[in-house]
Amino acid sequence: MRYLQPYEGPDRMSVRTCIVKRKFMKLTSRDNERLKSARKVRDGKTDGMIFIEGVRLAEETMRSDIKISECFVSDEFEIDGRRRELHDDLIRMGISITEVSSNIFRSIADTANTQGIVLLAKRPSGSKEEIVQNLLNSQIVVFLHEVGDPSNLGGILRAAEAAGVAGVIVSNGSVDVFSPKAVRAAMGSSFRLPIWEKADFDEVLLWSIDQGLKTTAADISANKSYSQIEWKIPRLLIFGSEAHGLHMDTLERIEELVQIPMENDVESLNLAVSCGIILFEAKRQRECKPIL
Repeated sequence: MRYLQPYEGPDRMSVRTCIVKRKFMKLTSRDNERLKSARKVRDGKTDGMIFIEGVRLAEETMRSDIKISECFVSDEFEIDGRRRELHDDLIRMGISITEVSSNIFRSIADTANTQGIVLLAKRPSGSKEEIVQNLLNSQIVVFLHEVGDPSNLGGILRAAEAAGVAGVIVSNGSVDVFSPKAVRAAMGSSFRLPIWEKADFDEVLLWSIDQGLKTTAADISANKSYSQIEWKIPRLLIFGSEAHGLHMDTLERIEELVQIPMENDVESLNLAVSCGIILFEAKRQRECKPIL
């Protein structure tokens, strides 16, 4: 292993970086307090902290504004290619890197086939104020009501960022936006998108009125196709849970309902897929220029 540290030459005004050989601190006991702490973060038992695993997610974290507390790597983590750049960036930022024997590293990992790197970081603090600011550039906000599958939630965040929404609202009773599985499915989008968490349904509806957003929900009982409505107007696009959708009393409070027409007797689509289809139709309409 190699460690980067600042080097100051004869001219104190010029600081450059040199590479020196240095071993990381190494942990060999699974009962070490720092490893116990890492497991608590992984399991959502530490307020204000999130667990980030894998090379790609570590890279995405480094590109974001998230504050990293420390890094654990397996003793089998090979530092070459893109991993070299990641490793060197962590060192330059002064992030504590601790090496863990591979068999013990698996006790903190959240994946079966771990890539050998875990970051512990401070939880992002998104808010509705950030979403309001983004409404100046985008007219669509996604509201997820009681979504229970972390992979679906993460996939929706990724589709929402790709489609250029102003932000995402996640209700009370939904899965944790920053659980390890949701973070992996989002592939970095949860680090960049404004997210209003643990929102109350009634509060969100009142907020949408204040912001001039037309409430719109995807529901299999709707009479209109998602492609038959005007997406150039500001909208709050609402999705219910994977298992039950939106309750009838909830649907009655929403201004417009849409569905995705399907063939071959297919009854439903994955929630993240459905969200992506609708969001990209909205994006297409907003970008479509009239034919002169």
